[in-house]
Amino acid sequence: MINSPNHPINLNPFGWAPARGYSNGISVKGRHVFLAGQIGWNPATCEFESDSLVDQTRQTLFNIAALLDEAGASPEHLVRMTWFMTDKKQYMALQREIGQAYRDVLGKNFPAMSVVFVSQLVEDRALIEIEATAVIPE
Repeated sequence: MINSPNHPINLNPFGWAPARGYSNGISVKGRHVFLAGQIGWNPATCEFESDSLVDQTRQTLFNIAALLDEAGASPEHLVRMTWFMTDKKQYMALQREIGQAYRDVLGKNFPAMSVVFVSQLVEDRALIEIEATAVIPE
């Protein structure tokens, strides 16, 4: 990331290994955009079109991108994401495909991220839910 007053500053203390696929921390000034947890369904019909974790992840990311666009933001404005998933083994087995879906939809923008494994989500067919925060620089 570009380190300037109008772009996020990637936080990586001296001696730390570089983060892979995420950032350890980000510092930025600007207008904050907070996105509620998004899931992998069609937002127009509130119906799932797939029970595949990769497909639901891709749709979840498309839903996030649409909300960012609505706020006048884009994926490079993401500063934080929290992923809630129901199956750790499936996630670990599909990391490469999930990472590709991420890059296809959001590009090579890697905010601070956490992944939390939960027993279930509110929607029974949901395999993933992602909360996101973006900051549009001043």
